[in-house]
Amino acid sequence: MPTTRFEIHPPTPGRWGDFVRLFSRKRACAGCWCMWWRLPHRQWLKQKGARNKRAIHRLVQTGAVPGLLAYVGAEPVGWCAVAPRAAYPRLATSRSLKPVDDQPVWSVPCFFVAKAYRRRGVSLALLKAAVEFARERGAEGVEGYPIEPRKDQPDVFVYTGLASTFRKFGFKERARRTPCRPIMRITVTPSWQESRSHGRVRV
Repeated sequence: MPTTRFEIHPPTPGRWGDFVRLFSRKRACAGCWCMWWRLPHRQWLKQKGARNKRAIHRLVQTGAVPGLLAYVGAEPVGWCAVAPRAAYPRLATSRSLKPVDDQPVWSVPCFFVAKAYRRRGVSLALLKAAVEFARERGAEGVEGYPIEPRKDQPDVFVYTGLASTFRKFGFKERARRTPCRPIMRITVTPSWQESRSHGRVRV
């Protein structure tokens, strides 16, 4: 199969329709609209569906970048969330995903890929772009919370990504509090720093 070329763009107000089109294929991931990590559980349930959609729309309208869209041509085929870890309060309250140290890292907590484009490298392309996006904004470390899947694991349960994808890009495991969910991190050099100290990856 020939290599597919993906273009990655932030969801600007002009691209909001593409975001909606991608998420609507799966009923917005059961009403999540990529708000799961941003809200306490009770609040997320209360606004599941249309109110979650309005909440992320407000973020996009104000110029915030809650994630990145992957395209093949003009077709939106994938999404990943990326932001400073502090933007995702649910991570702090998770027993398995609580911080491993006090470094102010960025996080890539979830992915969504259109069914027709799964297993074609969309997640890896999004992960690379997310790390670069975070680096350009001063991040020195980026974390992910992927799954070590079982052979029969349905795609719906690997929305945080696959550990193999993170390893492929150079992420290292920092903690594993449950058997299938490692905390993985890559250290990067912020864009304004010219030095390449030992153990750092410039992307």
